[in-house]
Amino acid sequence: MTDDCQDESFFSAEENRKFMMGFTTWPFGPDIEDLSETYDFIMPYADIYGEQIDQYIPWKAMMSGDDIPKALLDNLKYRYGQARINMDLSLSVSLLNLDRSDLLADIDGSVPFYRSLADDHIVDAYERYLSIVIEAFKPKYVVTAMEVNELYMHDQEKWGEYKIMASALRKRLKVKYPSTLFSESITLHNLYNSTESEAESYIEDIFNYVNDLDFISVSYYPFLQGLKNSSDIEEAFDFLHEQVDLPIAFVETNQIADRLVLGNFNIDFDADECVQNEYLELLFSQAQLHSFLFVIWWAHRDYDELWEIFPDEVNDIGKLWLDTGLVDESGQEKLAFETWKRVLLINKND
Repeated sequence: MTDDCQDESFFSAEENRKFMMGFTTWPFGPDIEDLSETYDFIMPYADIYGEQIDQYIPWKAMMSGDDIPKALLDNLKYRYGQARINMDLSLSVSLLNLDRSDLLADIDGSVPFYRSLADDHIVDAYERYLSIVIEAFKPKYVVTAMEVNELYMHDQEKWGEYKIMASALRKRLKVKYPSTLFSESITLHNLYNSTESEAESYIEDIFNYVNDLDFISVSYYPFLQGLKNSSDIEEAFDFLHEQVDLPIAFVETNQIADRLVLGNFNIDFDADECVQNEYLELLFSQAQLHSFLFVIWWAHRDYDELWEIFPDEVNDIGKLWLDTGLVDESGQEKLAFETWKRVLLINKND
């Protein structure tokens, strides 16, 4: 792969970088050494990093007043132990399950009974859980639920209940943690050019809601919408800027660097390192132009080793992001990583 598709003029070094840059801590392999190596790799190449807590929610323990399960507590302690001083943290916690249609299950696969997502026992339990996680990390930025617009896509009644629940939760958390900035992430690839039957109402409802948060947190994977040309992706950015009034953070994003073929998802997307690099250049130029809070790339390295042990039921969905790292599965740097390092060295304007 040559550097013919790199454009060194896309970002002027004459002005300070206005946004932070970072990676999630998603590991490339199944062993604890792989996770440790992930932290070691990320920290020199970032000024913020992203933790995602999305394995399960200990509903039973939170509702009964029991301690958080030891395995989860040990996981939180390990992650916190890897934190670096003088580096900001974006903490994202998943309230919803993988397809964003219901609550994330407990460790045994059970979901608590509720008549409404706004039931007191649901709000109370999730507040207790979030407080434990926030106390563990003391992050500056917290995403209290991930990709919430997709709940609307599954069930508008649940979406209405969710808004009541999340509003009550947010008020409590702001009293507890007045200096923390709270948000709930949305998927730009499921908002721009939406195929929802009543797309205009859907878009209006989502953005009316998120514009009342502390900041707009975006999850964006352009290849999931079949987008790879910069002009097409720039239209998605324009759509976003037309809808929001708050500071923007891309809490998770990437673009693939190799062809992706998945029959079960009806995907045949031809990409290479140039496609990935061109998206990163566009992302950085947008972040500079619109003074994003930060950009977090998910994830730093292709995770073939980890994907090989995925259960059959999530094998295909796990493959979607397999070739999105800025480093390949053997540790070789891709073209976009050169762009990343060059922009990182531009002093950030604090």
